[in-house]
Amino acid sequence: MDQAWGEADPAPGLLAAGGVLDVPTLVAAYSQGIFPWYSAGQPILWWSTHPRMVLQTDAFRMHRSLRKSLAKLLNEQRLTIRIDHDFDRVIQACAHTPRGGQSGTWILPPMVQAYARLNRAGLAHSVETWIDGDLVGGLYCVGLGGMVFGESMFSHQSNASKYALAALVAFCRASGITMIDCQQDTPHLASLGAQPIARGDFCCFLESAIALPSPKWEFQPVYWKQVIY
Repeated sequence: MDQAWGEADPAPGLLAAGGVLDVPTLVAAYSQGIFPWYSAGQPILWWSTHPRMVLQTDAFRMHRSLRKSLAKLLNEQRLTIRIDHDFDRVIQACAHTPRGGQSGTWILPPMVQAYARLNRAGLAHSVETWIDGDLVGGLYCVGLGGMVFGESMFSHQSNASKYALAALVAFCRASGITMIDCQQDTPHLASLGAQPIARGDFCCFLESAIALPSPKWEFQPVYWKQVIY
């Protein structure tokens, strides 16, 4: 990384600029609670936000209407959750999803390529919502040991990304994973149960979590019992 900032700088959480997005660099960064986030025309920017928004998996809130619509789709056997079935389509859809108050996307082609490499290395994963045989929503994340770092979601149908997040939480609970890193504090994440914690507390938890064995990244229908039954 080419340039570093101190704590007093006007972009809180920004640590450095430059570097590369290869697999070893990304693994080293995530292992220390650092992630890349930048826009077109900028160098690669590396962040470690404070406070850190996290979702404790036992604090996930599924609102009644979401629970009801999810249960209906499952009962009608119309919904299937797949993991890593089509990672490339998921990240491309995330890159082309408009974000409130933002112009353009931070998921630039170099980022797409970098996380595709992580996926091929077994370290980035897509959780996909398929309804009536069509991919209608999903998310992608990074998994290191017993830690999951959420990255981005998309939805082409009402609630489709929320179904994917519920599936990720169910998978995490079934796999003994207790925290999902959400990076940024947003009202949407807060409504689902995410809360900010101190960066130091996050990094302490991260150190122990990444030392745990990685789960087998596949979704079993029985996992739904973790969140809806």
